[in-house]
Amino acid sequence: MVDDHGEETYFVPQQRRQPGPFDAALLREPLNALPVQRAITLSPNASVTDAIRAMQREHRGCVLVTDDGTARSKLIGIFTERDVLFRIVDRGRNPAALPIGEVMTADPETLSVHASVAYVLNKMSVGGFRHVPVVDDEHRPACVISVRDVVTFLVDAFPREVLNLPTDAAVSPPRSREGA
Repeated sequence: MVDDHGEETYFVPQQRRQPGPFDAALLREPLNALPVQRAITLSPNASVTDAIRAMQREHRGCVLVTDDGTARSKLIGIFTERDVLFRIVDRGRNPAALPIGEVMTADPETLSVHASVAYVLNKMSVGGFRHVPVVDDEHRPACVISVRDVVTFLVDAFPREVLNLPTDAAVSPPRSREGA
């Protein structure tokens, strides 16, 4: 399938799961059950400033780095908000003159488009990742799954349990005693 930008897309959003009790079936849902967006891709020669501006414009926490800057080529790295903090700001480097290829995480851990929600949770929990790139069989980026995507998926699955909570979590509902 080709998206609005002329890019090949691998995820066709699935019908939203009907709310119900939590069970292991929720974890077996395919990745396309998550509300993901097309990944931002840049070349390794793009400046850090370009990457930051793209992340700000699209309200994303990362960009994927490919050989030619398009989703049609292989994933070679990921550049995240954490990279800005720990590899640039913390070291006093100039983002305008710095290519993201020098500060990206090369050869990042990925998931296949055929993986399930359980695999995303595992990667995020075990690896401490906020963003997990998803690639096709040729290692081309399909999307990035963020912690926010997983939270949105869970809220959609359990809207009554999550959205109907009291406004102040520190205040518990008053208890009434039965009898004397």
